[in-house]
Amino acid sequence: MYDLILKGGRVIDPASEMDGVADVAFAEGKVAAVGSDLGDAKDVRDVSGKIVTPGLIDLHTHVYWGGTSLGVDAPTIARRSGTTTFVDAGSAGAGNFHGFRAHVIQRTEPRILAYVNISYAGIFGFSKNVMVGECGDMRLVHPHECLEAAREHRDIVVGIKVRIGAKAGGDSGIAPLHLALEVADVLGLPVMAHIDNRPPSQEEVLSVLRPGDVLTHCFRPWPNAPIDAARNVRAEVLAARKRGVYFDIGHGQGGFSFDSCRAMLGEGIKPDAISSDVHTLCVDGPAHDLLAVMSKFLALGMDLTDVVRSATENPAKIIRRPELGSLQAGTPGDATVIDVRDEAIEHVDVVGEVLRAQTRLASAGTVIGGKWWADAAAPAP
Repeated sequence: MYDLILKGGRVIDPASEMDGVADVAFAEGKVAAVGSDLGDAKDVRDVSGKIVTPGLIDLHTHVYWGGTSLGVDAPTIARRSGTTTFVDAGSAGAGNFHGFRAHVIQRTEPRILAYVNISYAGIFGFSKNVMVGECGDMRLVHPHECLEAAREHRDIVVGIKVRIGAKAGGDSGIAPLHLALEVADVLGLPVMAHIDNRPPSQEEVLSVLRPGDVLTHCFRPWPNAPIDAARNVRAEVLAARKRGVYFDIGHGQGGFSFDSCRAMLGEGIKPDAISSDVHTLCVDGPAHDLLAVMSKFLALGMDLTDVVRSATENPAKIIRRPELGSLQAGTPGDATVIDVRDEAIEHVDVVGEVLRAQTRLASAGTVIGGKWWADAAAPAP
């Protein structure tokens, strides 16, 4: 007898090339089977008319709640978005990663993995009134400290995060990125690079990123947008993608523009990962959560299967944990049940453009570790 069966939903599992009505069974914390007439279970949930996907993975979040000023509470976001794996994008550095693990990661039922910030202090000065870039003082950018922290927490660390640009790095330019790459190279891990305003330029950043590294805020607005004034995709963007650099949305408060997105999608360039960059300044809009950002891509014309792929199979590959992005038997027992709701909605990007749509994705339940986790999903914003 299984522990749980999700019965009668449309299963979309791009990693398994599965798209069709089926039951999904869980046992001993893992996916046990996908098919029909699977037998009995202690808990049977009728999800007819809903979509069942591998547990959603949000590649770019900030969930060091209580330990950093930008952190939000992962379980609260998980209940309304169906996110089962949060990847924290450098909220903590070597100086506070121990606290992040002990006080948040180990006490949170949704899975939390993390990039370690190259800055010793992590993202420490981030609010509506205080905005101090952690890479603005190179005394904080200490590769030895970052290396030791990443080694100590290697089981949950997926890479090194660096935020550069005039806001995050001040006069430091591209130097923090070079140090992050050195640390990542020793560890055999990827770098996730944030870029805001010049300096440095996007061209400088992309020229040094390696295959497997991640450029986040990849569809950002001007300046440092992926498109030029004529709305043509920049040559350095095309070269980086061809080289194997991954492109992550990282919506947040300033990282996603409908205009850039339309131009990129128009050239057939889809994001490798759709992520929210959810934090205190965007959790109530414009980013909200992962399902809200996925809904925006549906409104922009991206195929539903590709949208699901960008929040399951692809981010699992990027963090080198492919088992998290699939419903194949034997994989971790996480799944997201999604309701496609026919209702008018106004989507807003980071520059205030409004995109009207008639459908949106909403959480209808979550499975974590083979058990139904959220009986009463929190209402979407």
